[in-house]
Amino acid sequence: MLISKLVMPSLVVIIIIYAFIKKVDIYDCFIKGAKEGVELAFNIFPYLLAMIFGINILIKSNIVNDFLFLLSPLFNFLKIPIEIIPMAVMRPVSGTATLALMNDIFTKYGVDSFLGRLASTIQGSTDTTIYILTLYFGIIGVKKIRYALWVGLIADLVGIIASIIAVNLIF
Repeated sequence: MLISKLVMPSLVVIIIIYAFIKKVDIYDCFIKGAKEGVELAFNIFPYLLAMIFGINILIKSNIVNDFLFLLSPLFNFLKIPIEIIPMAVMRPVSGTATLALMNDIFTKYGVDSFLGRLASTIQGSTDTTIYILTLYFGIIGVKKIRYALWVGLIADLVGIIASIIAVNLIF
């Protein structure tokens, strides 16, 4: 407990001592970094707004529920709980949406239930691929994201499949 309280202050002191030894003007560097941070926030905003708008359209249109209805026989055949599919579908798009879905699963089925453990494992085994590509590639101006998108989505699919297998084997 004591170590965790001392890490950040120690890091700040080490940086100040290092800057003093290298004769760096710490205040000017801090101000320059703060300005760059504000500029970055303004540059990121349009991409974040577009992602939020797209996610809201996807959620409000009920397309996820329609998708689940069409594929429910397949998921039942594979013995994959239908309740976890919205989270698996939304995970590459939005981390916040999947946290909300996971919270709903926790509320309905419990944290230590099979679905609770599966939701937690999927949350930890996958990433917000589309969000990351939109935000970071948009900021640096990369237009051709095809291969990065496919690799990221395949990695997410592998994470979801591995989560389902692992939780089925362990629990």
